[in-house]
Amino acid sequence: MARYTGPKTKISRIFGEPILGNGKWLTKNSNPPGQHGAAKKRKQLGEYALQLREKQKAKYTYGVLERQFRKTFEEASRLKGVKGENLIKLLEARLDNTVFRLGLANSRPEARQMVAHKHITVNGEVRNIPSYSCKAGDVIAYRPKSEHNSAITSKSRGKNPKFTWLDWNETEKKGTFITYPERESVPENIKEQLIVELYSK
Repeated sequence: MARYTGPKTKISRIFGEPILGNGKWLTKNSNPPGQHGAAKKRKQLGEYALQLREKQKAKYTYGVLERQFRKTFEEASRLKGVKGENLIKLLEARLDNTVFRLGLANSRPEARQMVAHKHITVNGEVRNIPSYSCKAGDVIAYRPKSEHNSAITSKSRGKNPKFTWLDWNETEKKGTFITYPERESVPENIKEQLIVELYSK
């Protein structure tokens, strides 16, 4: 299964944001990676560079490689509405991201692993495809065997109430994907319009 396995702190330093992990090292060294660090004079980024940078940020944030990201964009283009907003909605609807948003994992890579290792069910059926796109009404829960595994359930941190497009039943340990989120509800600092402009060239 293709995924990014390189240094996470380096990626966070490139963008100056903790897009991979908690970003605790950014407080110590927030300079871009490279031999000369802050002393190196960097040219102001051009239009194409800014667009490419934004696409890379979105890919790293959601853990998607180029081919899959391109397919997601093409799907977003076919939907009614604003392309950029549709792209964010589809990325947010990924099963690994939904598991992360429900608070069942501490990070998207951890959520991806939980899905790939068959710890998660959707509507009662085990789903081990992280890119599975959740639909309105889908019920996400632990697999019965995994529900009693403390090593799995101990990762749960509780759903953030800001994510109103999801519902979590603590008693039954089940979450519901209510609807696609509105763009203003998604906290990710991504300028999706730049991505649309990049793919429109």
